[in-house]
Amino acid sequence: MLESALEGELTDHLRHEPGERAEGGRENYRNGHRSKTVTTEAGPVEITVPRDRAGTFEPQLVKKRQRRLGGVDEMVLSLSAKGLTHGEISAHLAEVYGTEISKSTISTITDSVMAGMAEWQNRPLDRVYPVVFIDCVNVKVRDGQVANRPVYMALAVTAEGQRDILGLWVGDGGEGAKYWLQVLTEIKNRGADDILMLVCDGLTGLPTR
Repeated sequence: MLESALEGELTDHLRHEPGERAEGGRENYRNGHRSKTVTTEAGPVEITVPRDRAGTFEPQLVKKRQRRLGGVDEMVLSLSAKGLTHGEISAHLAEVYGTEISKSTISTITDSVMAGMAEWQNRPLDRVYPVVFIDCVNVKVRDGQVANRPVYMALAVTAEGQRDILGLWVGDGGEGAKYWLQVLTEIKNRGADDILMLVCDGLTGLPTR
């Protein structure tokens, strides 16, 4: 399936089918294949990647220097979110899939999501929200050691009726009004001028009416 898809990508790049001459005098054609081993959820798989004579073909499904398919990265992130150490994740992948992934590679995979998370957490918000729900849950967080930490959440309903998670904040102690003040101040600083209805479950320090 991967090889067929890559052949299709090359056909689209060259704008002609195998064996056809390119229009307009272009002289770029298929130029054989090269072998490549990629790590997948089913273990290592060897594939042949088509090449073009001019060397301008940049496959998107399996990029030139890519050695892992997306499902492996997703699995690493999922196992990391469940609290496994990098060594435990590496051992699990080796045992179940016969796939060797170093601790440094796993660290690179998990670190890669941080920039996107930071951008999402600091994105500008709507000026007005009809309804915002706020709540806090305790989850196990690994920070040197596994411990219960409060995660503060703000879920809004937009003027268009869509649900939008405004943010998630990991606290360092019990749920309290002082931390909620930080959360609500950040929401305001990101552009929210007014909330018509704030829904909570009797949080200490917040008005009940």
